[in-house]
Amino acid sequence: MAAASAGTAHKGILGRKLGMTRVFDEKGRQIPVTVVEAGPCVVVQHKTVETDGYAALQIGFLPRKPSRVTRPMQGHFRKVNVTPRRILREFLWDGETPALGAEFTVDVFAAGERVDVTGVSKGKGFAGVIKRHHFSRGPMAHGSKYHRRVGSLNAGTTPSRVFKNRKMPGRMGGRRATVSGLEVVRVDVERHLLLLRGGVPGIRGAFVAIRTAKKAAHGAVQAKG
Repeated sequence: MAAASAGTAHKGILGRKLGMTRVFDEKGRQIPVTVVEAGPCVVVQHKTVETDGYAALQIGFLPRKPSRVTRPMQGHFRKVNVTPRRILREFLWDGETPALGAEFTVDVFAAGERVDVTGVSKGKGFAGVIKRHHFSRGPMAHGSKYHRRVGSLNAGTTPSRVFKNRKMPGRMGGRRATVSGLEVVRVDVERHLLLLRGGVPGIRGAFVAIRTAKKAAHGAVQAKG
């Protein structure tokens, strides 16, 4: 599988966030990293341009009891003679296509590569505009009534309503989010571990999708989900 993906512009793997720690480079500088248990994953389906309009691979992660899978999905897995998987995701693939049922591990990536990591961000419950949207607080004088509140929402008589998508208090987090341009610091093939510089979305144990970065980036950029 590693040889098949060596020349591809797109590749990916599914994993589970284990937490954060730090490692040291050859100069003794500490690097904050997120440890992700990635793979082994199995190829479940081929998406082709002729049939589906695009080329991609559907891959599965973590075995699941057949009794916990619906009959249509059991047939889906039976076609390629693999045990049911808990997580299924699609990844663009424009190189040599691996065979159905083929397994691959973290060796599809190498130290120094850049990746995009997608997951579900931590849910933080109901939050005000300062925490949720980084508003500045109002004056703290005794006469002020807008210390941490929203402030003006719109004009009065016209339009006499609040427009959609106005930044207001509400539920924060718990949404799909992507961190772009993370550097792969280390690859531990024996323990199926990827060490990525910086943080990734989600709580400990959250599932994440790791793809080849769409564009090279010096540092991570948080994309709102």
